[in-house]
Amino acid sequence: MTPGHAAPARRSARVPLLPNPPPGTRLAHIRDHLVGAGEPEFRFRQLVHGLHHRRVTHFDELSELPAPLRRELADHFGATLLPLTPVAARSAEQVEKVLFETPGGARAETLLARYRAGWSSLCVSSQAGCGLGCTFCATGAVGLVRNLTADEIHAQVVHPHWRGARDALPDSVAFMGMGEAPANPHLFPALHLLTAPGYAGISPRRITVSTVGFAPGLRRLTEEHPQVTLTLSVHSPFPEQRAELIPLERRFPLAENLAVLDRYVAARRRKVYLAYLLIAGVNDSPDHLAALAALVRSRPRPGLFHVSVIPFNAATGADPAFTPPGEGCVARFVGRLRELGVRATRRRQFGAGIDAACGQLHARYLPRPRAGSAGTA
Repeated sequence: MTPGHAAPARRSARVPLLPNPPPGTRLAHIRDHLVGAGEPEFRFRQLVHGLHHRRVTHFDELSELPAPLRRELADHFGATLLPLTPVAARSAEQVEKVLFETPGGARAETLLARYRAGWSSLCVSSQAGCGLGCTFCATGAVGLVRNLTADEIHAQVVHPHWRGARDALPDSVAFMGMGEAPANPHLFPALHLLTAPGYAGISPRRITVSTVGFAPGLRRLTEEHPQVTLTLSVHSPFPEQRAELIPLERRFPLAENLAVLDRYVAARRRKVYLAYLLIAGVNDSPDHLAALAALVRSRPRPGLFHVSVIPFNAATGADPAFTPPGEGCVARFVGRLRELGVRATRRRQFGAGIDAACGQLHARYLPRPRAGSAGTA
């Protein structure tokens, strides 16, 4: 050291500066508590680093913090950092589905798919159940219990249950689990926690939010999180039939949602996806195909609309009259869309053997009434 010069200040734990966590979240309360207790700012950075990079779940595992501070935080906030506990799981070769429970007893499903190319994708829930009543969906049969909080959505992604052989977070996240994500206002602070540098830090381009057409939330997404990938469920190009499949059509028509996407792709020049659930004998006719293709081609920027065709997977709670299409039907439907100038692919699916459709694991583990007890209306 040069005589007369002070030693440079050492950066604590080499943890970068962090943006403030969203107000009302558990991390915001912890940060406020640390500030009120007079703790140095880097203590919060160490805690966030331990949560997201070492994947700890309990305050007493945060070896970066002094033992008295760990005990004090546990006394004030409870032992765990994350508000979810795994209560059931099913797995197959490339996929695992977990049912998480909150301290209050609400349950939500999360599914991890591991691809042979070496990357992983996590499908998360935004609500415990769903109240929209889509006739093809098992979650609709559950009904809406409540919105998940930003902390509960965030916890699905960073939970150490998914660590496996590596500590890294999933490569991509899709809001295609239980619930209508844009209808839950807690989605937006959750996206902040998932994408902000120093927190989960996932690129917003690797996060997909799917909607059956909650136009106000979709509009807010395009304004507040414009880099997130958007998927809008179509399922029928005919309004009357779409309203039978997706009752929300009567409140927020497909045309209104497409207008939101038209403005978005014009401003951002980013691709959006139109999901089309193919159900045998219901929406797979030549008339459906032609009308769907015309719907896409009529967009101001049709090249930025990509149709993702999904074969229906029979699920408990869905309309029992619905059946999956044959492999040849799916291939012909996708091929004909391409012939008509529409960008289209078949969505790859995992987990048919473990009831991977949304809501099925939840339904399997619903508490059953005791013998002789009266049911509730």
